[in-house]
Amino acid sequence: MKLWMAPAGLHVEPATSHHVNMMVKLHAASFFHGWAANEFLSYLANPDKNPVYVACDKNNKVAGFMVLSLSGEEAELLTIIVAPRWRTKGIGNALVQAAFDDLLVSNVRAMFLEVDQANPGALALYARFGFKEVGKRPGYYPQKDGTRATALVMRCDFA
Repeated sequence: MKLWMAPAGLHVEPATSHHVNMMVKLHAASFFHGWAANEFLSYLANPDKNPVYVACDKNNKVAGFMVLSLSGEEAELLTIIVAPRWRTKGIGNALVQAAFDDLLVSNVRAMFLEVDQANPGALALYARFGFKEVGKRPGYYPQKDGTRATALVMRCDFA
């Protein structure tokens, strides 16, 4: 099994079905529309097309995770979440770095993502990895108050 070191005594590894319930809870707590267990299980069923990475402690408790979708020479970051108590500790950075390590030895040449334009932490993370804004999607993210937030579409090319 692949393992990557992460800050604060955590490590990053490929997700398994063991992690799904923790991922469901974390996703639901982080987004207005959380994903159901069957959605995570469908990604885990095809790791070559949909790599899923988890940041865990030594007891395998999930502190964060990331889901990708691969198609030809492109990857899309579908979601990345770090539990509130682990934010600003480098966990998001470790997750993205693990994915980049894998993708740099694949045929993927670019990664895309959407991010809420009002999420400065995520924007800073993506900027560190070389993502650039390539578009906007007004009204993309539904909010709890009934409004809809604008998503920035970002791209990172691999050298």
